[in-house]
Amino acid sequence: MTDEALDLAADPHNADETSAEAGPGPATPAAASDESRPPIELTEAALEALLFVAERPLTRREIGAFAGADRATVDERLGDLEVSLRERGVRLLIDGDRVELATAPEGGALVARYVGADAIRLSPASLETMAIVAYRQPVTRAAIERIRGVDSDYTIRTLLHRRLIVELGRSGAPGRPFLYGTGFDFLERFGLTSLEELPPLDADVAARLAEEGGEPMTEPLFDGATRDAHDADAGAESAERDVDAGSGA
Repeated sequence: MTDEALDLAADPHNADETSAEAGPGPATPAAASDESRPPIELTEAALEALLFVAERPLTRREIGAFAGADRATVDERLGDLEVSLRERGVRLLIDGDRVELATAPEGGALVARYVGADAIRLSPASLETMAIVAYRQPVTRAAIERIRGVDSDYTIRTLLHRRLIVELGRSGAPGRPFLYGTGFDFLERFGLTSLEELPPLDADVAARLAEEGGEPMTEPLFDGATRDAHDADAGAESAERDVDAGSGA
């Protein structure tokens, strides 16, 4: 063994310094950064393909990072794709900054027959609770119960389990209760591409909901894994049986 080899064996850090002095070698996958990748033209077809293979909703920032495109280009391509898909079997769903592809409501019956799933039946209590969440989100369980006038814990857990509502974050109120809102499954179920397509409320109903108002979110829960865990813990029951259905809600 040479003197140089003995020195390297005694102090492994010298090996790193020696390698650095020897000049740059081939880049390893771990060392490669997104910035080193050349940009890819974000065509309408490329964007559709990306959303098609994505296993979850993508944010506009993620799309821009994958393609090396700026926000204006991403917004423009999303707008073009949304228009192109209006008469086809899939739709572009938009939920805030996130987007994904979903089947068109016109094909829902045929798709449901293929997958062997009947349409989910919701009780009047669940529909009422979901409407409150949709129009007043983000909203706490306490606010929902004040509006409905009955305990809504089981109804909320059922809607969480079916992913028709999701936990958006926590309120700044004492106890920091969860804030609820709607997700992509809600849009898909009711054939909407965004919350802006919700039908307008009657004046009396809108005034009643406005008394509660939306609540500020102090701790958002944007981690998909965290949200999935909360949804799974919301209840394993698949049958619809609301304890407050007898209240006439």
